[in-house]
Amino acid sequence: MPAKNRASPGGPSIAPNPIAPGITVEQMVDSAFLAYNSARLREGCRLFAERMLEPDVTVGLTLSGALTPAGLGRSCLIPLLKRGFVDWIVSTGANLYHDTHFGLGLSMHQGRSNVDDVELREKGIVRIFDVFFSYEVLLSTDSFYREVLRAPEFRKPMGTAEFHHRVGRYVLERERALGLVETSLIGQAHALDVPVYTSSPGDSSIGMNAAAIALEGEAIHWDVFRDVNETAAIVYGAKKS
Repeated sequence: MPAKNRASPGGPSIAPNPIAPGITVEQMVDSAFLAYNSARLREGCRLFAERMLEPDVTVGLTLSGALTPAGLGRSCLIPLLKRGFVDWIVSTGANLYHDTHFGLGLSMHQGRSNVDDVELREKGIVRIFDVFFSYEVLLSTDSFYREVLRAPEFRKPMGTAEFHHRVGRYVLERERALGLVETSLIGQAHALDVPVYTSSPGDSSIGMNAAAIALEGEAIHWDVFRDVNETAAIVYGAKKS
């Protein structure tokens, strides 16, 4: 069969030009990121440039997986908030809990995934894949949350956005007292008035500490239905406008 009569098996042919000196990031993404995960990255770049950067766009950021222990709060997320790229956040409680370590001046360290966890346990080291930190980091953060959550302002029912906004003020003040600058996502969300929601507030170490002080008669009342209505209002307002 002549080649000209053959049906095309797909979209444009994969025939990129060689990457040359002086090529821009935009040119490289458009011309060389043609398949597999690089093509998905190109799609994400186009979505960001062609949709999210348009005027009057409401951007919701969702956080899942151990992002903040790896330092992405300070390196990537806080700069996005400061430059107005994020209007509201839905995060796992774990990301906010581990983010708090940085605001309290507690350190996380690069490690390895192929280690003996029994040996780490004997040394008091906690591992999140290849992130290492002392067990004291957890104890110190737990102590901070239990102290903060006993404050009278947390005795009333509230949605998780209000809860995180109030907690963020304490994290921000501790950060400033330690002479630290913009290390905590939850602290900067408070400073920039970006609402942060958690769909399952009890499913994290923050929730575990709240449960512990509830046994002492100082319960935290998270109004998850308020969260549903507030987040639905954000989406409805964005679509209507």
